Parts: sequence; C-alpha cells; structure tokens
Amino acid sequence: MLAGAMPVPALAGPLPPPEGDVMLRVTGDIEHPNMGDELHLDRTLLMSLSPSVIETETPWTEGVGRFKGPLVRAILDAAGARGDTARVHALNGFEAEIPVTDFHDYDVILAIERDGEAIAVRDLGPVFVLYPFDDHPELLTETIRFRSVWHVGTIHVP
Repeated sequence: MLAGAMPVPALAGPLPPPEGDVMLRVTGDIEHPNMGDELHLDRTLLMSLSPSVIETETPWTEGVGRFKGPLVRAILDAAGARGDTARVHALNGFEAEIPVTDFHDYDVILAIERDGEAIAVRDLGPVFVLYPFDDHPELLTETIRFRSVWHVGTIHVP
C-alpha cells in the first residue's frame, strides 16, 4: 500500500550540492546537475523529493515492511532526465535497465528506510529500487525482480 505520496514539486532550478554523504548519483542526459555534469544526492536531498511510503512484502524480506524513500520519477524530474530508460547500477557492479514508463505506471520508490530505520548494506541498502508489490500483484515477475536493484549507487540516463 502506498501512503504519503505527494506531488513532485516544480523545481526552480538545480538542487544545491549535497552537504552529507552522497547516497545516489544521477548521470547521463540530465539538465540539472549539481556537481559537474552529475546530480549528487545525500539523504536530505533524496527525502526532499516526494518522499513516499510503500507497505509491502517483497521477495527478499520477511513479512510486510514499511519502506520509505523518494519516488524515482521525482528524482528523474529533479535531474531533468530526458531518456526513455534508466540504467540502475549497484555498488557491487550489478546493473539493470528499467523503462522510465515503469516509474510513471507505478509508484516506484528508492527505499532508504524500512520500518523507520535506515536500510543497511547487508539488508539491501543503502538504496533499493522498490515496486509496490502488494498493490500490484502483476509485478511479481522475474522481469520486475531483476529491475528491483538493491545497493544502488548510480542511475544513468542514456
């Protein structure tokens, strides 16, 4: 169940550079970088972009969890991303290509908290692409599981 989704705010310009540790970089065909030609986001900047909650079971966790993080479409909007796909790169080298339509068809978030706690690297974190599985049982497919990247470090928009 998605709770607390808010509309994506219209941005007057690029986000400021992060003040904390960078949790996510958005690279590629973007209009609004904040560090060189990339958008760097720390926890505060991430949570300023349409923070949402998904309550769902996942194929990788036990029971229903309350996951919190920004909508992926809000991140791409903030970056001024212009591509039709997003290549999501994990810290361990894993990569998945996700059609941007997924982020508009479903309220996909980048989960950075579960049940009020930061998601540790050993528990799929610190950043995890999460689809609203309980709200949309049709998402429980091998294709969507492949797109549900954990340990996310970079989203590249070709």
